[in-house]
Order: sequence, then structure tokens, then C-alpha cells
Amino acid sequence: MSVVVLGVGLHPWGKWGKPFQEYGVAAARAALADAGLHWTDIQYVVGADTIRNGYPGFVAGATFAQALGWNGASIASCYAACASGAQALDIARARILAGLCDVALVVGADTTPKGFFKPVGGDRPDDRDWLRFRLLGATNPAYFALYARRRMARYGDTPADFAAVKVKNARAGARNPNARYRAEVTTEQVLTSPMVADPLRLMDICATSDGGAAVVLCSPAYARRHGGRQVTIAAVSTVTPTFPQADLDLPMIASETVPQPEHGFKTALIRAAYEEAGIGPEELSLAEVYDLSTALELDWCEDAGLCPRGEAAQLLRSGETALGGKRPVNPSGGLASFGEAIPAQALAQLCELTWQLRGTAGARQVDSARIGLAATQGLFGHGSAIIART
Repeated sequence: MSVVVLGVGLHPWGKWGKPFQEYGVAAARAALADAGLHWTDIQYVVGADTIRNGYPGFVAGATFAQALGWNGASIASCYAACASGAQALDIARARILAGLCDVALVVGADTTPKGFFKPVGGDRPDDRDWLRFRLLGATNPAYFALYARRRMARYGDTPADFAAVKVKNARAGARNPNARYRAEVTTEQVLTSPMVADPLRLMDICATSDGGAAVVLCSPAYARRHGGRQVTIAAVSTVTPTFPQADLDLPMIASETVPQPEHGFKTALIRAAYEEAGIGPEELSLAEVYDLSTALELDWCEDAGLCPRGEAAQLLRSGETALGGKRPVNPSGGLASFGEAIPAQALAQLCELTWQLRGTAGARQVDSARIGLAATQGLFGHGSAIIART
């Protein structure tokens, strides 16, 4: 049994400098209007938490419910790094499938600091993420650069291949009124932008942004009373890595007692979604994947089974993942055009899938879109894959 996406809404991404709840409320009102509902119709609210915005960010469900006006709805809040929005969605989906409510609102929003994200919560010497910042000085851009170097060493990818990802996504983002960056770029502009973490340059790396996203979910019976072209959630995967794999897809030393996992974390995450939905990658019409850097989008294409391992750059060069191609990747413009607003990101991906599957994505519309994948990866083994279909 599936649940139905009845309404979606976004607050445009940018650097607005306002409280995060303003973005969430704007997105929620847009989603309610899209669904044809009033706030008082909502029975359950789930907030995706933001950990950089004080106590209201840790209880996002209550924060959004209060800002919209107490209506007696049940609430929940959750944090799962960059997968927060997807896990919040899964909580609402489970509530509906259990028959405990008919209609739910899921909201995520963020106000972000300038520059890269720093660890939150003080000294945590048992946290590998904290350790890489504190002991190695390995901020996220340095982290992404290691992945890029690995592609160059293993598969022969070049900085020009990475730049081509940015060019592709910027072309799509230029057609998206909710994107922060709406200008097309050239390969030369990317390759001459300032070096940040070799081989990645400034335009290879996504920014930190403010923004909000919201989704109204409901049961099929509730949706039938509203008509229209229905988009359903066919799968939500939030699987964790399998020992001895960490939350990184790095090669492990296998032994008789500790075998190498068959697949890396991101691949296993997406395969679990395919299995739940009963589809394969060849059935996808489009994918929204987590392009924290240009090189990481290429990894995701392989993890999603869009091409064999090591062939993502070739797939990109073929035009298949561009708008107008066989299977566009990040037709929204991706993080390259939006930047990171952590609790809103997975929900924003689902908003894009919904518009595409409804056929209402305007200038970036994917022809005959039927099934879409949204995938994210967060810290400490958090990740998500969502499959939506008509």
C-alpha cells in the first residue's frame, strides 16, 4: 500500500537571513494550497530538525505547528543530518499506513551560517566527523576532494568532467524559479574559478543556503476525494551501512571472519528502495541526487545503477543525464543551483519529483515522467532514497 503526495511547496533558496520557521511556514502554506486543504485539516505534523538554530530547531514539529497556529494536531520531530527530511517523511508515511491518521504535513527549513558547516555540540572525541575537522582540518570541501581524487585515480575522470556536471545543473537551475543560482555557466568559468580543495574549485562545490520545503501526504482513500494526477510514494529507504563498512564508501580489508560487503552504503541504500518499489534503475524517468560536489554526482549515478561503476563521466558526456536526455539527473538544478538547507533538502527533492511526475515542471519538464528517485547522504550513516511514481 502506498501513500499519496497531495501537495508540495517550497520557499525559494537563498541567503535571506530570516528565522528558519518563516521559510518553513511559507513552504507549508504553499503545500496546503497545492493540496487544496486548510491548516485545520491537518491531523499530524512532522518537522525535520535544524541543529544550528537554537531550541526551536530541535523541536521543529512543534515550532512549525505553533507558527501555523495550534490546531490540535499530533506532532513529531526528527534529525538525521542531510536525510532529516526523508526520515520525517517516513514517520508521516508510517502513521498513515498504520491507520492512525489520514493526512499529514511534513516540513523542513534552515537558516545557515556563511561558509562551510562546522561541527555542532562541542568537543566530541568519539565522533569521526568531529575528529576530521579538529585533527585533520578536513572540512567538507576537503572531504569531497578526496572522493574526486579517487575518481581521477580509479577511472581517469578529469576536472573538465566535474565542470561538465556544474554546467549541466546550472542550465537546469536557470529554469527553476526556486533556485538560488539561476545563471548558466561555461566549462571555462568553472575551471577558472578559485581552487578550494584540489581538484575541486569554487563552482564545483555547493553553497550553504536558507530555504524551506513541505509535503502533504495522505491515504489513497483521502486522495480519491481530491482527484487530479496522483503521485504516490512507492518506497522510502533509510538503511544503514553493513559492518565492516563505515558511513563512507571506501574499500575495506576483507577476511574470512569479516567479509567485504557486496555493495557500498549508497548502493545498498538505493537498492533497498528499488526492492521495496518493485522496480529497477532502467525504469526511472529521472533522478534527484545529492551533488554536494560535482564529482559526487558522478558517484551517485553509479550507485543508482544508471551505468556501470566508473562510467558516469561517459554517461554525462553522452547527454543522457541532461535535460532532454533519456534519464535526466538533477533536473531541478541540484545543490549546485540551490545549496544546502539541510532539513529541507530531501523534501525539496520530492517536490521536484512531484512536479515532474505531474507534468507541471515548466521549462525543465522531463518528457513522459513516470517514476523518479531522490537520494541523499548524511553524516554518521544517515542516508535516504525515495521513489515516487504516478
